[in-house]
Amino acid sequence: MSNLRFKVVEAAFCKKPLEVIQPKERPTEYFAKYVFTQEKMFKYLPLSTYRKLREVIEKGTALDIHIANEVANGMKQWAIDMGVTHCTHWFQPLTEGTAEKHDSFIEPDGKGSVIEEFSGKQLIQQEPDASSFPNGGIRSTFEARGYSAWDPASPVFIVGDTLMIPTVFIAYTGEALDYKAPLKKSLLAVDKAATAVAQLFNPDVRRVSVNLGWEQEYFLVDEGLYAARPDLLLTGRTLMGHDSAKNQQMEDHYFGAIPARVAAFMKELEIQALELGIPCKTRHNEVAPNQFELAPIYEECNLAVDHNMLIMSLMRNVARKHGFRCLLHEKPFAGINGSGKHCNWSLSTDTGILLHAPGKTSEENLRFITFIVETLMAVYRHNGVLKASIMSATNAHRLGGHEAPPAIISSFLGTELSRLLDEIENTKEDKLFSVSGKHSMELDIPQIPELTVDNTDRNRTSPFAFTGNRFEFRAAGSSANCASAMLLLNTAAAEALTSFRQRVDALIADGEDKTEAILSVLRDDIRTCRPIHFDGNGYSEEWKKEAQRRGLDCETSCPLTFDRYLDPETIQMFESMHVMNRNELAARNEIKFETYQKKVQIEARVLGDLAMNHIIPVATKYQSKLIDNVHKVYEIYPKEKAQELTAYNLQIIENINKHTSFIATAVDEMVEKRKAANTIANIRDKAIAYHDTIEPYFESIRYHIDKLELIVEDEMWTLPKYRELLFIR
Repeated sequence: MSNLRFKVVEAAFCKKPLEVIQPKERPTEYFAKYVFTQEKMFKYLPLSTYRKLREVIEKGTALDIHIANEVANGMKQWAIDMGVTHCTHWFQPLTEGTAEKHDSFIEPDGKGSVIEEFSGKQLIQQEPDASSFPNGGIRSTFEARGYSAWDPASPVFIVGDTLMIPTVFIAYTGEALDYKAPLKKSLLAVDKAATAVAQLFNPDVRRVSVNLGWEQEYFLVDEGLYAARPDLLLTGRTLMGHDSAKNQQMEDHYFGAIPARVAAFMKELEIQALELGIPCKTRHNEVAPNQFELAPIYEECNLAVDHNMLIMSLMRNVARKHGFRCLLHEKPFAGINGSGKHCNWSLSTDTGILLHAPGKTSEENLRFITFIVETLMAVYRHNGVLKASIMSATNAHRLGGHEAPPAIISSFLGTELSRLLDEIENTKEDKLFSVSGKHSMELDIPQIPELTVDNTDRNRTSPFAFTGNRFEFRAAGSSANCASAMLLLNTAAAEALTSFRQRVDALIADGEDKTEAILSVLRDDIRTCRPIHFDGNGYSEEWKKEAQRRGLDCETSCPLTFDRYLDPETIQMFESMHVMNRNELAARNEIKFETYQKKVQIEARVLGDLAMNHIIPVATKYQSKLIDNVHKVYEIYPKEKAQELTAYNLQIIENINKHTSFIATAVDEMVEKRKAANTIANIRDKAIAYHDTIEPYFESIRYHIDKLELIVEDEMWTLPKYRELLFIR
């Protein structure tokens, strides 16, 4: 009997919000309190060192070791003033998480005591074990050497008593073992290619930056209920659980009043985030019960990725302090919305935003159209590998269901922009085209002021939608490092822009007018990338058929989707843009196969364990209780009356037997399939076997478990149910 479950539920519903200690200062006064900002650099560094460091950060010049020693000394003094005793290189291995090894500042002074020391060499470089992190075969166990190297473009910060130094992580061979190194290379590639194209319109452009605004969705569940669900604890999602009678069908949670306990959590999270320089802007209830969202102000892409990895760590830590567990799995609960990490991607120069329209001049509008079309070309040429960049064992459960975009990459542009591209493509004479901006809308309510309306609607089923001055890549998963998608998109955009500039230059060299050359290349590209442009319902069956006819990648199998990383055109793109080589791509692919296989393997083990050790024993115990009742009825009543009185219980007994028999048989079969798959040596083939022969058992086993949940007496059911997990009191 599961009295423990009811005690846990009662405790969860009786919890009071934890009081949050609000800083006495306004956010503007404690923002970036624990970050070595430009202001602190100026205070703690010699003026000449400060200027050289700013040049390194802003222009990407090399950092001299002598300057590094002075920077390290200033950082150490600031850190000591802040009570810090340790430092660590903070990097992003291919685990979707972060890594750190803490070293104290103390060094022997040769006199039997210690001194606090932090050198430029310690700042610039450390040596983590490269064979102990996922490396896809780049490093063997006996080849352990790897290096972490300081990224000056991302400021150091303090967590607790430790100075955190953002770094890249590479192998002894120089190959990337993390997300940051290729991300930074992709940003350099975009800068070079986009600057060359932007200079066609404005020769004064000197630099192009990628901006990223991520929207982090997440679930909160009570910590006690979480601990009572082994599937949540070990896999991040519920492998079983019948729908609650009420979930999100009333549409009353989205933007609703935030529960007091959650508001307390959000407030403390924001305070800690702001102190670390993360510009949190938005918080709200999401569509599903217990689902919420946090979003910051847009930042430079490299820094935004670092901040997203940091905020995910903060969310987990702060949630536990408030009696919650933060779930970042893309689909922790069946039948309701999953969680994504919408990546809003844009380009800006030192003179303005490239994707902003309308411009003040026709030339600015042409520039806007150019960057829109070449982004579409990037997405069209590499839609398969772009999908692979966001595909995972966890995100596969989310894509295509309950507002998440489908597993087919397409781009929504809206009526106005679509009309404009059609006009450019179909107009023969060379002319400049106008782009309409926002317009006014008046309501017949005197008290309501005139509204400003965008020139395009939004499409929530589109994986890659243009939403005004940016593209919103909605398909990325909530638990992922968004650098995976961003470095792919950046590299593809750099390749498309490079090709555009080369073709325009060739036409100009042949004597064509610059504007004529630009429009000529644009017309070709608009026709070429037309298959990626889709403004309709991405959920419809018609679109799946149409997408296949257009030649878009419609594969839904995770392992087969990963194959796109080693397509010749993918390798050519990454190598030509100097972002990653074939060896690095092959290694990442192997890691993806292995990660997928291991996650499905863990889920299969947990499902089998729960089915055989929780579900079936509880169901048969209840069945025995019903059988005992039937026997007692027959002892009291005549046979004919007893048959009438026990008919319902006999039917339940039979149903329980049907469901438990299916579960037991299916679990045994799944175990045998798993054993067979485990004998496969090739990791790709093993991942495919897990997808094709083992994962299909999950839903069928779950179906029968969920039926038993409705049958078995509530007091006997051991696992917290959806109605208890999904509603915070």
